[in-house]
Amino acid sequence: MTAAARPAAATPGVDLAPGVDLAPDVDLAPGVAPPPDVAGPAGPTGPTGRAPVAALPPARPGRAAAVLTGLGLAAVALVIASAGIGQMDIPPDQVIHLLAGKLGLELGTAPEATNAEAVLMSVRLPRLALAALAGAALATAGALMQGVFRNPLAEPGVIGVSAGAAAAACGGIALGAGALGPWSTAGLAFAGGLGSTLLVYGLSRAGGRTEVVTLVLTGVAVNAVAGAAIALFVFLADSSAREEIIFWQLGSLNGTRWQYVAVAAPVVVVAVTAAMTLARPLDLLSLGERSARHLGVDVERLRIGVIVLVAFLTAAAVAFSGIIAFVGLVAPHLMRMALGPGHGLLLPASALGGAVLLMAADLVARTAVNYADLPIGMLTSLVGGPFFFYLLRRARRQAGGWG
Repeated sequence: MTAAARPAAATPGVDLAPGVDLAPDVDLAPGVAPPPDVAGPAGPTGPTGRAPVAALPPARPGRAAAVLTGLGLAAVALVIASAGIGQMDIPPDQVIHLLAGKLGLELGTAPEATNAEAVLMSVRLPRLALAALAGAALATAGALMQGVFRNPLAEPGVIGVSAGAAAAACGGIALGAGALGPWSTAGLAFAGGLGSTLLVYGLSRAGGRTEVVTLVLTGVAVNAVAGAAIALFVFLADSSAREEIIFWQLGSLNGTRWQYVAVAAPVVVVAVTAAMTLARPLDLLSLGERSARHLGVDVERLRIGVIVLVAFLTAAAVAFSGIIAFVGLVAPHLMRMALGPGHGLLLPASALGGAVLLMAADLVARTAVNYADLPIGMLTSLVGGPFFFYLLRRARRQAGGWG
């Protein structure tokens, strides 16, 4: 008998996945099967009179090692390939020589072009570093949001967090706040991202749960309002500020300098490291809010911590790269399909996968059209848009329709 066929068994505030029979005091995230010690009869060994809830099962060690090793090798290959491909081609052995020389090693072949080192160190490597940082930040933010909202559609771009951060930063650019230095833009982006996250969280919360339809529709509204604000700032700005605002809307890593990396790197590293400490609470939360509380998780404090981390991660990415959508949606889902739902592996794998994904997208953006630099946000949307449609249809099927 399904949960819908026996409404008397459902307790207010308890989420039941379609087709899952549960005891009245246990709630599970949609699509998560109850562990044997929760679903079956048990003695009064836990605070609810049932056996303690186990965390999500870890991925098989062999598969996890293979996936993480593959991502690491892909990242190294992308660094070597991206550093060498461009209007001035630098063969891989010369790239290795230049990179190894910075570490005091003698590898590869010395470059023939006199300015090859300057191109590599001043133009291509900062861009690669910012691509890796922005990709890791957005993917980690997406994994955190999906875990804390218990919703596969949550992502900083989809629900308007990126747009809110970009609108605040664009307002600062139009009003001249950018003259105060790179930290001013990053600070405005953080404030806009935090405000958007709080707004979306507050409006999508009803009856003790976050509803998928409300979450998506709130994101649509926030994106629309942020887009209108950006349009207003374009109207008010002068010509130089207007060009910078257009860059924010399209998303690009062109013109990246080491100063930008120096600002973004500490924020991303600290926030991603802090996110790793939330792996077990997020695993327990995936079993349901009531079960998580009984196991000692302060759910509201966890949500607030995740909101702050997502704002930091999104602001660090958006502040210097503009709006890059869907990285936080695609990368965590690919890692979840490969490694399973446990956040202990999912969070670091998502960070590494997001870095690889955005470095690959940036390589395509630089090389797809001769003598042109395509907006990287456009490329990620072309890939992520269809993937989002797929997730939306799958979530609708699992929920049995929205009506």
